[in-house]
Amino acid sequence: MNSKPPSMNGVAAAAAGAQPLIQYNIDWIFPKLRKPSRLWHIASTGVIGLVGFFSKIVIVWLNKARVHNIEVLENLLENRPKGTPLLTVSNHHSCFDDPGMWGLLKLRNVCNHNVIRWSMAAHDICFTNKYHSLFFMYGKCIPVVRGAGVYQPAIDLCIEKLKLGHWVHVFPEGKVNMTKEDLRFKWGVGRIIYETPVLPIIVPIWHIGMETVLPNEPPYYLRLGKKLTYNFGKPIDLNSVMERLRASPVSEEEARKIITDKIQEEMMVLKEETERLHFDYIKSS
Repeated sequence: MNSKPPSMNGVAAAAAGAQPLIQYNIDWIFPKLRKPSRLWHIASTGVIGLVGFFSKIVIVWLNKARVHNIEVLENLLENRPKGTPLLTVSNHHSCFDDPGMWGLLKLRNVCNHNVIRWSMAAHDICFTNKYHSLFFMYGKCIPVVRGAGVYQPAIDLCIEKLKLGHWVHVFPEGKVNMTKEDLRFKWGVGRIIYETPVLPIIVPIWHIGMETVLPNEPPYYLRLGKKLTYNFGKPIDLNSVMERLRASPVSEEEARKIITDKIQEEMMVLKEETERLHFDYIKSS
């Protein structure tokens, strides 16, 4: 019998060896995301279009964004071979990171529900009742239970979407990093890459300033006129890593760690580059 009180949160429960507490039943969401109905497609078109346009207004028109190498992602969205999976990874400094940063994309991409990413969203923040769940579900968000580990329905569904050649976005820090410390990346991203039959094209993204647009402390409202820097890195080449892992008798756990560590290594390089770019931006303005 679990001796912890029922009010403990999911992360604490996982740390104690118990199942994370799920206050709202999200089981019904996964079948709808796995096999979207015609109604889902219609509703998703509306939600993605509205949110995409709103994000562009906030980030591009009401704030001051300096963007580097976004053509890397734009080209993959429009020209990658059909059936080729795309995985983007980025730092996570604000609750508005997604959908905010996608406002940088061309309008025909950010407002197109057939193009825009699938992304995991915290079940205890975004999927707390039926109406919130419907909104985020139509926004192509997948409920992830933080603290439930790499073997959970959200990770399974990300792998399934990549198998279909879709675009999936992951925040490998696993939470909003309010202190901006160098957190160890969660191994979920390693499992996603390792278990996707066709190696996804992996695009790293680092951004600075999103927490000034939507702060992590009250009052919670969108700010205007903030200086933001976005840096889209070149695709991370994991071919040699994957060949080595396939050829050697390593455990799945070890493989996930090796892949995740490689992603983190590349992201830290991009972080340093972006910090220099942001410093130059601030200095020159």
